[in-house]
Formats: sequence, structure tokens, C-alpha cells
Amino acid sequence: MKKILEEKITDLKNFQKTIYVYEKDTESLNFLKCFFKNRSDYSVVFMKSSASLNSAVSKKNDSVVALITGTSVSLEKINMQKINFPVIAMVTGNISEGINYLSTYNIDSYLIKPFYKEDLDHKINIAINNKSLVESVCTQKKDLETIIELTYLVSSTLDPTEVLYFVVRKIAEITEVTRCSIISIPLQEKSHAYVISTYENVKKAHIKLDLKKYPEIRKALATKNTVFIKDALKDPLLKEVRSIIAPLGIKSIVVIPIIFRHEVIGTLFLRTSRKSHTFTDKELRLFHSIANASTNALYNSFLYEKLNVEKLKLEKCAAKDYLTGIYNIRYFYGRLSEEFNRASRHKIPFACIMFDIDNFKKINDTYGHRTGDAVLREFAQYIRKHTRKCDIFARYGGDEFIMFLPQTSEEGALAEARRLRTAFNKYKFKSLVTKHRIAVSIGIASYPNKKVKKEDDIITLADNAMLLAKKKGKDSIAIFR
Repeated sequence: MKKILEEKITDLKNFQKTIYVYEKDTESLNFLKCFFKNRSDYSVVFMKSSASLNSAVSKKNDSVVALITGTSVSLEKINMQKINFPVIAMVTGNISEGINYLSTYNIDSYLIKPFYKEDLDHKINIAINNKSLVESVCTQKKDLETIIELTYLVSSTLDPTEVLYFVVRKIAEITEVTRCSIISIPLQEKSHAYVISTYENVKKAHIKLDLKKYPEIRKALATKNTVFIKDALKDPLLKEVRSIIAPLGIKSIVVIPIIFRHEVIGTLFLRTSRKSHTFTDKELRLFHSIANASTNALYNSFLYEKLNVEKLKLEKCAAKDYLTGIYNIRYFYGRLSEEFNRASRHKIPFACIMFDIDNFKKINDTYGHRTGDAVLREFAQYIRKHTRKCDIFARYGGDEFIMFLPQTSEEGALAEARRLRTAFNKYKFKSLVTKHRIAVSIGIASYPNKKVKKEDDIITLADNAMLLAKKKGKDSIAIFR
């Protein structure tokens, strides 16, 4: 606390301190004018009315350190609730009545007539120290609230995007910064970084940065330590990019690695900059506190996100046929059940097409099973490429394939089957060295149909129609009626 107070007092000495004076008593006023006449360390504003004082205190002015007033002034006309700095009173007339009057307004700093310059000087110094102490406590309270809020957020969400944006937004709220962002550098990347969160725009992310233009990030990456640039135009680290920084007017830059167990998490960095003046030690400590508070949560968030990605990959693999890359029959049955319930509930038509490659056994016997597998893979990918996105195409088993066509009538399914057969007949298989022609038999079943009472029935009817197509001489289309 002592160190923070000393820092605050030093900050106050760096700018002109202003004192408001509102006094009606002539003798007191002359004393004050004489006191401030040769004082260069204070800027004094003499108020002529309570209205002008109320107008002044309603405007935020951090340079004001005290108000000097007198018991001759009617304090009820002053908006004391808006005065956020110490008040020093000049007691004239009846001392006992004056002190009692001041106590009703919680004013406990006063001078009693006769007035002495040393006494007033001491009271002003106390007022400055009190203001500094109050501001320090308020700032600490605000910083602590930020850390608590961040800790609560990061413990209640596993969304790294939300955590990252909260970090940059909070820093931008409590400190005056030009830019504040979280930067990520993929582990295998050495030439580029990516802005993954910025307070300027929550949706503005994945901006690519050329690391040649950011030596401060390169240094933080190499050392895993905070890089603090006090003056961007004088620091030798930024010499190579000074011509780029100069037009931006950037004064100070901070880059803080976000580290977990001695490792940079996905090489994440908090980078912030400002134009007006350099960052203070207090602000740097706050940045470090925020970065440290978010570390564990970010690690958990990214771990959770990674597990979700792996889960989606596994689910995708579980839905796909390992050989052909299209959906497997397990996934097909699940979707068919959903679509059948929807169609039967809302009286929506749909159709199923069953495909069977003619004389596929001959391909295996002639060219071998590896070539046969390649033919199945090519066939599946070709048909999938030439179907609608809403159609569900899956491998039924062996050399048989099945397609579900939602909101499609029997006529529509027949037109689709003819189109696919025509396109397929023109296709030349890369897997076959010779000009071996491959034909396919196609069976169609549609809903509504009296024989389709459950989802399995449509598959049975499509299979029966496909067997009819084979009996017709193969390379043909049959409809179950």
C-alpha cells in the first residue's frame, strides 16, 4: 500500500494541481490571495458564485485536489455530493457555531482565525495525500473487482473465445490503451502470428500478422518473458520498424506471454499499446495479474475445445464407411428413421434408390480384390459428387449402395436415377487399365405406399425393385409398384 501511495503522489506531482476557492469573507479572501500569490505549484480558481462552483465540480477534473471555502458561505447551495476531493474550511466569527456548522457537512479539515500560512500549507498537503490515498484505494478496488470478475468468468465457461475477449475488454476499460489484443502463434509457425481476440471488435479475429514487423513479439516468443517498450521511437529493439510505427503515434508497448507450467499456451500473447504516455508499474502489475488469472481457464478451455474437435472427428469417422468414404448403413438407418417420422407426420413424399454394380464378382476375379475395392471407392465418390446435398447416400453392403431422397416423388426419383445412370455410363474408371465397362442395376421405391408402414419397408421395396432390374437384363431401372 505504501509503495502504491508513493507512486500516486509522484503521479500527482507530474501535473498542475488545481485548488478551487469559494469564500465571501473579505479578510479570509485577502489571506488566500496573498497565500497563493507566489505559489507556482498550485493553480487556483476563485469561484464567484455557488452556481459556477457546482458547474465546475459536475465536470470530471482529476487535477482538482481541494476546495477551500468558508463558514461565511451558504454550503447548502453547493452540491457537496458531487465534490470528490477534500474540503478545507476557513472558520470566521463564532468558532463553536462554525465548527458545528461544518460537522453537518462532514467537513473535518478547517483553519481557525487568526490564519497562518504554515497551517494552510499543511492542510493542503494533507488534502493532497488524502485524495491520493482515496484514489489508490478506489483503483485497487476496481482492479481487484476485475480480477474477481475474470476469475468467476473463467471458472464458469469453457468457451476460450469468451474468456479471451473478456481479458482484452477489461484491460481496455480500466486503462487508457490504443490497442489491446490476444495474439496466437501456432507451434509450427515462425513467420506469422494471428490476432484471435481484440477489444475493438469481438468478431474481428484471425487477422494475420507478419512477425518481421513485430520484433517485440519475436523477443517475447524467444525469451518467454514480458517485453516492455517505454518509448517506441527510441527503443533499439524497434529500430527496424520505426518508420512503420512513427505514423501510428504509438508511445508504449507491452507484450506478455500467457504461460502455463513453463510453456506458452499455444504461444498466446497479450499485446497492448498506447499513444499518450508510457505504461506505469501499477498497470504492468495489473496486466500480469489478469494474464495469470486467465491462464488455467484458457488451458482448460483449449483442452475442452480440442476434445470437442476430436469427438467430432470420431463421430464423423463412425458415420463413414471406411472403404468408400461415404455414409455407412448405421448412419443411414438413423437418418432414415428421422426422415420417415417427419414424412409420415406431415404427409411428405420421399423415395429410396438401391444401386448394385453388375457382375462385380467378375471384376474381383479378373483384376483382384484391391482393384475391386478401388472400383467401389470410385463409384461411391462419383455418385456422391453428382447428387444433391440433401440426399443421403450410403454403402449398403458389398457392392450395393442406397440413397434416400427427401421430399421426392416417384417421378422425381426416376428422373434422378436416369440422370445418374446416364452420367455413370460415360465415366471411365481410373482403377481399371482396360476399357472394361461397368454397368449398374437400379431399384426405386417411394412413399406414400400402402406397403410402407415402417422405415425398413422402404429399403425392402427398393431392394426388391433392384432385383427386378437385374432380372430385366441388368444395366436397367425398375420401380416397385
